[in-house]
Amino acid sequence: MSKVPAILAPTEQDIQQLLAAQAHIGNQNMEIRMQPYVWKRRNDGIHLINIGKTWEKLVLAARIIAAIENPADVVVISARPYGQRAALKFAQYTGAQAIAGRFTPGTFTNYITKTFREPRLVIVTDPRTDHQAVEESSYVNVPVIALCDTDSPLRYIDVAIPTNNKSKHSIGLIYWLLAREVLRLRGSIARTAPWSVMVDMFFYRDPVEEAQKEADAAEAEVPAVTYGETNDWAADETAAPAEWGETAAQDGEWVATDGNNWGDSVANTNAW
Repeated sequence: MSKVPAILAPTEQDIQQLLAAQAHIGNQNMEIRMQPYVWKRRNDGIHLINIGKTWEKLVLAARIIAAIENPADVVVISARPYGQRAALKFAQYTGAQAIAGRFTPGTFTNYITKTFREPRLVIVTDPRTDHQAVEESSYVNVPVIALCDTDSPLRYIDVAIPTNNKSKHSIGLIYWLLAREVLRLRGSIARTAPWSVMVDMFFYRDPVEEAQKEADAAEAEVPAVTYGETNDWAADETAAPAEWGETAAQDGEWVATDGNNWGDSVANTNAW
């Protein structure tokens, strides 16, 4: 399926994960240079990506990243929101630098800017969205690795990893597999043992959905209050009739006093 050494061959679980994340689902449009990575076209016009080609390019990209002595010389860029969390997590576990969000023009070419960097390798999530970083990398002769869909332009791209770069699960899984392969080539983790980091850590999370989940969890933790379990309320209820009796007695005295004063007023009226 893929022309890689047996030690680097994908497992059945890796293939199942790529299919479950829909990494093989392309687009209706196809760039002519992406044709070698397309397996077939469905009846609805969607192009399907060859998973074997995806794994070959993923292993090639991992070998290039692992060959760089200083991990900080690798810059991973993602202007698309679906890939920002994956880029940050990839940088965290591999030691690379991450640029999540808007790419400041002149980051690779203008040394006066505060964000000026001199990388040896650039990784972009989408060649079309991150075109500014790809173009500046060509000015300073820095190789570029990109996650490319069937309609992605391949100009100034040195290594294209064919995959679905429009799905949050596909982007997160590719970065997770790439980080795992880099760590395995460096010897940081064993190839026979599974990686302790879950792939869910690389997936994009909607802030609105996360806030709603936290609110629901907070409401579930609040205990329900029943009237029979509140002792203070029962004590106040028992003491209330006594206080009401005292008030009634006082009201009775007030009525009697007013009655006497009213009789005196009537007598005075008759005398008048």
